[in-house]
Amino acid sequence: MREIIVPPLVPEPVAKNTTDFVVEQAEKPVDMPLFAVRSASGAWEDVSASAFRADVSRIAKGLIAEGIGAGDRVGIMARTCYEWSLIDFAIWFAGAVSVPIYETSSPSQIAWNLSDSGAVAAFGEAAHHEDAIRQAVDAGNLDSVRRVWQMTPSGLDALRSAGERISDEELEARRTAATLESPATIIYTSGTLGRPKGCVLTHGNFVALSENAAAALSEVVQPGAKTIMFLPLAHVFARFISVLAVAAGCQVAHTPDVKNLLPDLQSFSPTFILAVPRVFEKVYNSALTKAEDAGKGKIFHAAADTAIAWSTAHDDGGSPSLGLRLRHAVFDLLVYRKLRAAMGGHVKYAVSGGGPLGTRLGHFFHGIGLLVLEGYGLTETTAPISVNTPSLVKIGTVGAPLPGNGVRIADDGEILAKGVCVMRGYHQREDLQSESFTDGWFHTGDIGELDADGYVRITGRKKDIIVTAGGKNVVPAQLEDPIRADALVSQVVVVGDNRPFIAALVTLDEEALPGWLERHGLPQGLTVQQAAELPEVRSHVQSVIDHANTHVSKAESIRSFRIVPTDFTEASGHLTPSLKVKRAQVLGDFADYVEEIYSTRKDAAPA
Repeated sequence: MREIIVPPLVPEPVAKNTTDFVVEQAEKPVDMPLFAVRSASGAWEDVSASAFRADVSRIAKGLIAEGIGAGDRVGIMARTCYEWSLIDFAIWFAGAVSVPIYETSSPSQIAWNLSDSGAVAAFGEAAHHEDAIRQAVDAGNLDSVRRVWQMTPSGLDALRSAGERISDEELEARRTAATLESPATIIYTSGTLGRPKGCVLTHGNFVALSENAAAALSEVVQPGAKTIMFLPLAHVFARFISVLAVAAGCQVAHTPDVKNLLPDLQSFSPTFILAVPRVFEKVYNSALTKAEDAGKGKIFHAAADTAIAWSTAHDDGGSPSLGLRLRHAVFDLLVYRKLRAAMGGHVKYAVSGGGPLGTRLGHFFHGIGLLVLEGYGLTETTAPISVNTPSLVKIGTVGAPLPGNGVRIADDGEILAKGVCVMRGYHQREDLQSESFTDGWFHTGDIGELDADGYVRITGRKKDIIVTAGGKNVVPAQLEDPIRADALVSQVVVVGDNRPFIAALVTLDEEALPGWLERHGLPQGLTVQQAAELPEVRSHVQSVIDHANTHVSKAESIRSFRIVPTDFTEASGHLTPSLKVKRAQVLGDFADYVEEIYSTRKDAAPA
């Protein structure tokens, strides 16, 4: 058993809550912009710290006037937008507790979040969100939910008007009533299995973790730094970064539709971004596909190999050779500069979470001038347990524990966490306390390693480990990550639990497919289902799998696969909002494909 506990850089304050970050920024001599919003003309307009505090106060007064009491739960259902953060802080200013709801949630999921948390009110971004909330309230007979507001200008103006009768003194009493131990939010795990559990995160979690993360990541999050938020704010990763940005005095813009991400990046020019690994995979594969479609595939591959070699040469304090530096400089002019320009031209850092990124992609982005700071955490840990920092980075790991946090590797390889990041517990689930914690250490359910320098490496999920009929333990991620890195592949799920050998279900990338077919002289306009039957497509996927198999032993290798006709998406119910595969759902919906694999390979010896 190995463990490392990193002492905090910032001592825990005696009395403080998350709202103090807004007050502190608003009272500084320089009124820094905390947010940016689109004007009617489409230009970005700054929202200063003082303006944000003033509007948060007005809406918080409206909530108090409308009967929201201290400790009351209030739901928020919206896309990623400025109003999300505005309402979130207003709820905290009113002394209440926010309950995020994914914008894509079904009525039954909405009803569960509201009923289990005991919410008394909720916000919906627009009319269809309000309708969805009201349908859930009616269907679930949720009499406790007394009010539903829209986050439209008129809806928020009504709250601002209602709050005019609330005094500054009453608001300040509410704002300062919450302590570090008070619940700030109840976030329901998106979950790949079972009913979501409500993680109770306190003001202390956000305050202590934000202050220590700001100190550890001072080169990334500092006054004047800018980021654009496109991940769902209902997810703990984006939520924590939003609070951290206010604490550090960074400016945050929002883009609710990822289709507009590239133009928004170019017009806003952030200095750092945050994303889940699948986004970085898509960026790489999209750039590769465009290069190949333009007949420049060889140049891109050479540029990618050079970027990876250049970054790898910097490992352990090394430096690239003169020849490698020259090649890197040439490709910077030809390729890397264009990739950076596509992201706004000023992005220097990216924070990645939600799953392992992979060493190759980490080195590629570092080589083009974008240092990906891969981190690790869960909803239960307010997001980051560990993260790479500009001064302490080891590509291929998820960094060392943040100050104030600790990591222990149990005898069975499970990662345990402790420190300022760890939640108080699951809402109304005291029965889970003993199985979730051992001597104050939280069981993450992930398996990994802690190297000699204190860096954490994730190898998989404990519940995802496949045990074949021959008793061989297989970690799916070791096979899935290199397969999913191919431009033609969208998703892959490795199967084989209690089966004689390992197999896989593969989906094709609909965006990359047309260009791939054209480059290989194959018929255009084919559907994914039609393309899956082509020998050339199957041969390509087999070659990708063959390459992945070189990373594992023969007993762990994929012996057979099937290309399924539809992709795994959040809309189809096969991905969580953070783009993790719901394995149980996939295996249930595509059980016929799995059975076909094993019925046609009965001759295979047990692995």
